[in-house]
Amino acid sequence: MNSPADTLPERVRALLPEKLPSRLGVAVSGGSDSLALLHLLVRIARDEDVRLFAATVDHGLRPDATAEAARVSEMCTHLGVPHVTLKWTGWDRSGNLQDQARRARYGLLRDWAVSKDIPAVAVGHTADDQAETVLMRLGRAAGVRGLSAMSFARDLDGVTLWRPLLGETRTVLRGYLQAEGVQWIEDPSNQDLRFDRIKAREALGHLSGLGITAQTLSRVAANLGRANRALEHFAQESARRFAKEKACAVRVDRAGFAALPEEMQRRLVAGILQRISGPGYPPRQSKVEQVVQAVIAGRSSTLSGCQILTDGNSSWFCRELIAVSACVARPDELWDGRWIATGPDTPGAQIRALGETGLPQVPDWRATGVPRMVLMATPAVWQSDQIVSAPFAGFSNGWTFEMNPKFPEFSASFLSH
Repeated sequence: MNSPADTLPERVRALLPEKLPSRLGVAVSGGSDSLALLHLLVRIARDEDVRLFAATVDHGLRPDATAEAARVSEMCTHLGVPHVTLKWTGWDRSGNLQDQARRARYGLLRDWAVSKDIPAVAVGHTADDQAETVLMRLGRAAGVRGLSAMSFARDLDGVTLWRPLLGETRTVLRGYLQAEGVQWIEDPSNQDLRFDRIKAREALGHLSGLGITAQTLSRVAANLGRANRALEHFAQESARRFAKEKACAVRVDRAGFAALPEEMQRRLVAGILQRISGPGYPPRQSKVEQVVQAVIAGRSSTLSGCQILTDGNSSWFCRELIAVSACVARPDELWDGRWIATGPDTPGAQIRALGETGLPQVPDWRATGVPRMVLMATPAVWQSDQIVSAPFAGFSNGWTFEMNPKFPEFSASFLSH
């Protein structure tokens, strides 16, 4: 009788796109999950004329990490896979270590992939990782989106992250490696109960009597993922009906917003806040709910570098002036991470917020119908202390501002990418 490990290559290949890119990256730590992924992808790459590249992230947090990365490099050389070690030196010994390390890992992998013209990178997240994530998020009273946990694919600013092992347990992967005669590296931090993920892993081992296993929690996450995608489409339609992007801000119809189901209100607010403040982790649900109530009641509020203003039957979401007051860029550079100016050659021109001193230099700004607090946080072209152009305030003078094309169209930003 075949074991689950016998058909593992076929199951993993079935989860990958039908047509693989000619260059594919894989993140390898040396643990059982990532080593199993490496060996599986080596087999797939050889069969399909795909060139595989491997990277190990050394966070510099353990004395053995450098030696472990060197062992991974030797394994990759034996398999004929080019390998590189990416070192992280950014931790200042403060804050949430695991969160910072995760962000750094993805950032390093993304930059490496871009430098090597690699469009997609596979990582070794498993059903066990999925189950642990669900348990941790249950402890934070997460909603549908949070409990959907990890998806198969994720965009890393132009590089696609794939998780082809999400349907497989660590036990099956280790059985596969043992059958192949491959030894993996045991990370001692996987036994450190100071970390929430390790606590979740420990707890999961005591829940099987209730039928709560890595497989069942992974299926729960998949079910909620489907529900989340349906809710995303409803949120997108709600954004089209009741929210309009204008002057670097979003104007919300308060009456239409108040009539939406609570879940749609929360999603609309969270999506708009991220649209205004930029990509990153969404604000906590309790904070989002406070903004929801502020919009319904017609109160002003601030959150995540955004201010929410009431103007009659509308609420405006815009940047806080203080959040952009120090932003300065040349005309060929991104301002506030999203806006780029195009216009005539103007010696000494700078892009800065219109601000309190710039707005009075645009006498017709009221004709835009946009509140002054919204306009003050918009980008303008300055020459010394004089306004050259303020398109969002109705004074273009031959200049335009366009959003970074990496940002999706407003209503599309409510869908996962």
